[in-house]
Parts: sequence; structure tokens; C-alpha cells
Amino acid sequence: MTLPRSAALLAGLGLSLGACQSSAPPPIAAVAAAPAPVIADLAPGAGCAPTIARTQSIVAGDVQTGDLSEAVGKRFGADLGKAADACAAGRDAEALRLHAAAKARYGYR
Repeated sequence: MTLPRSAALLAGLGLSLGACQSSAPPPIAAVAAAPAPVIADLAPGAGCAPTIARTQSIVAGDVQTGDLSEAVGKRFGADLGKAADACAAGRDAEALRLHAAAKARYGYR
């Protein structure tokens, strides 16, 4: 019994493709793991201090990993410092307003 011409052609292609497959998986390039930025472990609390400290930690981590330039990180840090000073003086509403303005200015949510 002979196979129809199209079936024979497909069978031949299947055999030739099977010969190209390798039993070993392709090599995987090693990726150097970058150190993860450390985000401050903040105790839960009320007020503006934990919120501002968390943002300061995120900004420091972004500068460390190169996601944010050092110059922009310094300006952002100075703006967050003004918010932290207001918070320490007990002016929570002003501190949170300054914090939100700094985040918006530098594209953080």
C-alpha cells in the first residue's frame, strides 16, 4: 500500500524536523543579581512620619539602583526633608501637603 503524495510529503517533513530537535535544553545565560533596595521597615503608626520615611527610603533605593539620578535624588530628598521637618514640628497637614507635592513633582505616586 502506498501513501498519497501529500501524506508522504508530510511524513517526510515530520521525520526531517524530528532530526533537528536536541534532547538538551538550550544554555541559559547567567544573570547577575542586583542588590534589592532596602525599604525602611517602618512600624505602623499614625501621623506623617511613617509615610515620609517610607518615601525617603524608596527614593534612596531608586538612587542606589540607578533608577533615579543622584542629582534628582538630592533635590527630592531636600523636598522630603522639608516635609519631615514640618512633621517633626507637629504640623501634620503641612507635612503631608509638602510630601504629596514632592511626590507629584518627581513623578512618584
